Amino acid sequence: MPHRIEDLPRPRAQRRVLVVLTAAQVLSGAGLAAGVTVGALLAQDMLGSTGLAGLLSAVSIAGSALAALVVGRLSQARGRRPGLAAGYLAGALGSAGVVVAALAGSSVLLFVMMFVYGAGAATNLLARYAGADLAAPEHRARAVSTVLVATTLGGVVGPVLAAPTGDLAQAVGVPRLAGLFLLSGAAYATAALVLIVWLRPDPLLLARTWEAERATTAVAGPDDAAGHAGPAGGRRRAGILLGALVMVLTQLVMVAIMTMTPVHMHDHGQGTAATGLVIAVHIGAMYLPAPLSGWLVDRYGRSTVASASAVVLLAAGIIAAETPGGSTAGLAVALGLLGMGWNLGLVSGTAIITDTVPLATRARTQGLVDLSIALAGAVGGTASGLVVAAAGYPLLAGGCGILSLASVLAVAVSARDR
Repeated sequence: MPHRIEDLPRPRAQRRVLVVLTAAQVLSGAGLAAGVTVGALLAQDMLGSTGLAGLLSAVSIAGSALAALVVGRLSQARGRRPGLAAGYLAGALGSAGVVVAALAGSSVLLFVMMFVYGAGAATNLLARYAGADLAAPEHRARAVSTVLVATTLGGVVGPVLAAPTGDLAQAVGVPRLAGLFLLSGAAYATAALVLIVWLRPDPLLLARTWEAERATTAVAGPDDAAGHAGPAGGRRRAGILLGALVMVLTQLVMVAIMTMTPVHMHDHGQGTAATGLVIAVHIGAMYLPAPLSGWLVDRYGRSTVASASAVVLLAAGIIAAETPGGSTAGLAVALGLLGMGWNLGLVSGTAIITDTVPLATRARTQGLVDLSIALAGAVGGTASGLVVAAAGYPLLAGGCGILSLASVLAVAVSARDR
């Protein structure tokens, strides 16, 4: 038996890391659900404007962008444990601030706290990279998918609790739409505690230690091939650009349609329970197919699955555009496909990035990539409200579906240049 956790054999260390990350992701999934389910509705209620409702989502995603950069740099310097824990604590602080803003009726404070709240969403996504740090190259996509699928439970349960947490909030004098943020704050804080206490060994630091030991003994393993004998500078940059572009397009399309679907349903007379059900289906589809996505990526290749994600997103946009706003079932199908397309794009894009970037700069580069993803989401969130106000939800959904096909073009260009 090893005397220290750091001395665990690689498979056991990887299993331990995945178990801890899974527990944290279940909790953070519940925290993530609040902003998705009621964020735009809360903004619409406080601002009295549909066109500005998407702006709150954009502010939250802008906070995610900054958090992705900060968490990435902190993880590069200190390891995954402090980086991820700090991000979740910021998400908890933002959740509490949103409740205070709703109580005070302050739209300014609401926007500030939603910016801080965005750190939780960024951290939830960045955690997928931690799952791949100790994974063998041929199993990286499946390791990423394990972390992603753990978000499903909290992400699905959270929106379903929109109505009961709203009742609880009203009972204690908090505006109904802010009730889900009470759950979010507690969930994010607990996720941070789980990581602080149990994410040992730190996967990134341990991976670096093993790499240094291999270099010292001149025994090259799979990761050495990926980090040192991998693609030259030009091919490495091309791989980073391809992986980032796939995830950027996927995020922009997903956020734009997802943000305005609750508002679209509300404008057609649907209540919080129906909206919560549709968003629960969406979040479930975002994360539940992750094991299948990971297997497909490892089996058929990163580029093939990236192209498939664009086709699924196109179908989601077309169905959302053609479905009446009063049809809960139709929008649930559309949002389910939207989540599935996002999952395929995220897993394939993450695998491309992880394969391409060496350990020496991995966390920092991953943070920069997720910064671009978050900024794309901010653009999607901002534009979505303006497009719906000017031209309607069907045009937004159909246009986003067509835009997703740019990923297929990027994959084709990348394959030609190899």
